[in-house]
Amino acid sequence: INCSVQESITRFHNVSKITQEKNIPLRGYISCVLGCPYEGNIKPSSVAKYAEQLLELGCHEISLGDTIGVGTPKATVEMLREVKTVADTKQIAVHFHDTYGQALANIYASITEEGISVVDSSVAGLGGCPYAKGASGNVATEDVIYMLHGMGMHTGIDLDQLIEAGLYISNVLGRPTRSKVALALSTKKG
Repeated sequence: INCSVQESITRFHNVSKITQEKNIPLRGYISCVLGCPYEGNIKPSSVAKYAEQLLELGCHEISLGDTIGVGTPKATVEMLREVKTVADTKQIAVHFHDTYGQALANIYASITEEGISVVDSSVAGLGGCPYAKGASGNVATEDVIYMLHGMGMHTGIDLDQLIEAGLYISNVLGRPTRSKVALALSTKKG
């Protein structure tokens, strides 16, 4: 924040050194992997370059974030294929915002076409991107879990309890849930 990507990675060296000394697993994050509010489209090769640098710093996993939610499945797959030239699939996580309604499609492509098994999400779609005007919140965990269960995947997550938690926190915050699944299923139970 308030620096270039390369300056940020340089600052990260001290954190990396401490985590290695204390044997603490370190997860790296790369934001705006499919588009940037300042730079526009991002080349997959740039994302791969930064992923490689984070892995060299000792990160065990890199979360690749479509922070402003402009990605499409095709662009997602192209970016992941490039990153997989420097990182093992098991070292990659994905993180999608749903600004253009593409988050679930991008997650589906990440899982089915590229074998990604770690997906970041947020209950009730909470969160957002404060530095990108118009960017929406994270993809709702309820929607991701519903899709994964529909694909026959075991998640170990009770969807009904997750929906209940999302509706609870949304009520506390005084805002509606952004989960389409929570809205549909809570209306059904109504």
